[in-house]
Amino acid sequence: MSESALDVQIKTLPHQPGVYQYFNSDNQLIYVGKAKDIKKRVSSYFTKHHDYGKTKVLVKNIASIKHIVVATETDALLLENNLIKKHQPRYNVLLKDDKSYPWICIKNERFPRVFPTRRVIRDGSEYFGPYTSMKTVRTLLDLVKGLYQLRTCNYDLRQEKVEAGKYKVCLEYHLGNCKGPCEGLETETSYHANVDAIRAILKGNFKDSLQQFRSQMKSHAEAMEFESAQKIKEKLDVLENYQAKSTVVNPKISNVDVFSIISDETYAYVNFLQLSYGNIIRSHTLELKKKLKESDAELLSLAITEIRQRFHSQSKEVYVPFDLELGEGIKVTVPKLGDKKKILDLSERNAKYYRLDRLKQIKIVDPDRHSNRIMAQMKVDLKLSTEPRHIECFDNSNIQGSNPVAACVVFKNGKPSKKDYRHFNIKTVVGPDDFASMEEVVHRRYRRLLEEDEPLPQLIIIDGGKGQLSSALKSLDRLGLRGKIAILGIAKRLEELFYPDDPIPLYLDKKSETLKIIQQLRNEAHRFGIEHHRNKRSKGALTTELESINGIGEQTIVQLMKAFKSVKRIGNAKLDELEEVVGKSKAEKIYNHYHGVQNAN
Repeated sequence: MSESALDVQIKTLPHQPGVYQYFNSDNQLIYVGKAKDIKKRVSSYFTKHHDYGKTKVLVKNIASIKHIVVATETDALLLENNLIKKHQPRYNVLLKDDKSYPWICIKNERFPRVFPTRRVIRDGSEYFGPYTSMKTVRTLLDLVKGLYQLRTCNYDLRQEKVEAGKYKVCLEYHLGNCKGPCEGLETETSYHANVDAIRAILKGNFKDSLQQFRSQMKSHAEAMEFESAQKIKEKLDVLENYQAKSTVVNPKISNVDVFSIISDETYAYVNFLQLSYGNIIRSHTLELKKKLKESDAELLSLAITEIRQRFHSQSKEVYVPFDLELGEGIKVTVPKLGDKKKILDLSERNAKYYRLDRLKQIKIVDPDRHSNRIMAQMKVDLKLSTEPRHIECFDNSNIQGSNPVAACVVFKNGKPSKKDYRHFNIKTVVGPDDFASMEEVVHRRYRRLLEEDEPLPQLIIIDGGKGQLSSALKSLDRLGLRGKIAILGIAKRLEELFYPDDPIPLYLDKKSETLKIIQQLRNEAHRFGIEHHRNKRSKGALTTELESINGIGEQTIVQLMKAFKSVKRIGNAKLDELEEVVGKSKAEKIYNHYHGVQNAN
């Protein structure tokens, strides 16, 4: 379809809420979006300047547009969600973790059974859930079983069959876990009272059950039935203990969904908490992969629709960290303080922990994705034009002005590349001058890379403040590399990051991964430099005394060290042992030096 025809399509779009679909030249659906005003939203793709690369590519690939008008924005949300899940368009956020979740079923029968299931059958039975783990289901069912005596058999307990004496009580009856409705030993009224209490507990309402048990315990105690009162007390303790673990906010907060979002450059994590009578009855975190640099508001809106659909939530109110439009019939609350803010903070904490766990797993299972995420984050944090896949860090090691050296360490994709590390002995600088030393090593390093046509780094880090950074910049200027390689300095005391020609330093979050990578680079450069400095000083201390002997040169010293391994052994060696290595003349000079023998001449 030609561009002019596409323009005509855009001009004829309605100013109505609905869903728009973008197709490429092969008629493949590549993107689905929702809008309160379809025409305004679609037009913005073709009239705005898009800084993000994938958005530019999307717009370039749009060959035709289709739209579906709906009655409300809520309908648009639901339709968009369904279309994304069904077609999985290339440029839409990926909705992950779609699977069959467990439910608790109260069966539609004369004496209802209560059991877990992953299949929802529309036969009039009640289903509570879905729950995010079978562990939660088992915990609830264990609680129910400890409080109430319900049947577990599959018998058809219609009245005529029970009255005909078709069934006999089983072991569960003799163990006290069932009251024997199969033989008519328990009435429907009594049984359904227990089921009503279980239904309330599954909804998160413990109040009625607690009152009922307290009343029963009191009645048994007044009738001197202390054994029965003790059994009721034990059930009361179980229920109160469970309630204490699950109640985290004001019990008046009921039938509410809580959502929070944590995001980075490539993924977002949306946590969902469902509250009933102050109890968290469900918690789930959804991972979303970004495709077009979507905002947190767009992602949270999409995730809320998906999660509420998945868990069949009928809550009329949601708590969120910022204002959203979720359509008619849903009250949106942005808590600022009190119990509501506490529960929102708890949701955000859950999202953070989930993200940390995922990052740890990814680092092990998918290191490429881990490094891609780190590189994307560093690009944003450090305001770079490209991802710093190749970073080099310089450090001077100059202790008391002796043996000045420098180190260059190299990180590729966020990890040390030790084969590319380099040591430098300072050649042109006299005395301890860190600035001049930094200028020398930076010039030598990149002059050599240019001469050998080796790849240059995307980022240079200088261990030091403005002075060292300025010295390094002089070398880049002389080589014509200024502006072609990003460069910054890091000051040790406050972890300040300095940029060229910018007097105001950048301060990163102390817990940020970007700062941790920079600190690792700086520490590694320092370690590598100190190691070389120490080796050089050590070698100097070993050989200085030998070099002071008249007529003993570097080659002779090398031969001696290979043979005797240490200066101490050379000094203790016998004359004939030395002669075997360096000959008679030199051996006598060395032997005489260490044993205080004066030359006859």
